[in-house]
Amino acid sequence: MAKADRTAAMTPVCQRVADEMGFELVEIALEKEPTGMYLRFYIDRPEGITLDDCEKYHRAVMPLAENLEYDFMEVSSPGIDRPLKTDRDFERNIGAQVEVRLFRALDGVKQFSGALADFDRDSLTLDTPAGPKRILRREAALVKPIVDMEGIEEVDLGE
Repeated sequence: MAKADRTAAMTPVCQRVADEMGFELVEIALEKEPTGMYLRFYIDRPEGITLDDCEKYHRAVMPLAENLEYDFMEVSSPGIDRPLKTDRDFERNIGAQVEVRLFRALDGVKQFSGALADFDRDSLTLDTPAGPKRILRREAALVKPIVDMEGIEEVDLGE
């Protein structure tokens, strides 16, 4: 059975657990690395994920993953610059600055950036300095938010 099939089979029940805990289950990944097979759960919520959130979700889903073969289980936030994949991701990022990398050049360009203005099942529209740019979703290799690090050194990390 393919890795995607194995994780897809457990996604509905793990999504239900995430919903009950107030989290969004972003992705389940089963990945082979030199140190072993990793089962990774990426969870999120609007106010962000804490270490305690990860621990609680880990304890809740561990029994659900007992039929999978893995060496290590991890639960984490997907990060602020995670690629946009689902309609939910695109909806949450309307108006935000994003970067789009294409599989093949469009009008001689393989990378665009601008504010995500709109999207539908087939395409997305960016407001770029050169004007609106419509890009087919199937032609986008990667769509991710542009993280503005301006002023990050002034953030109080509770130290």
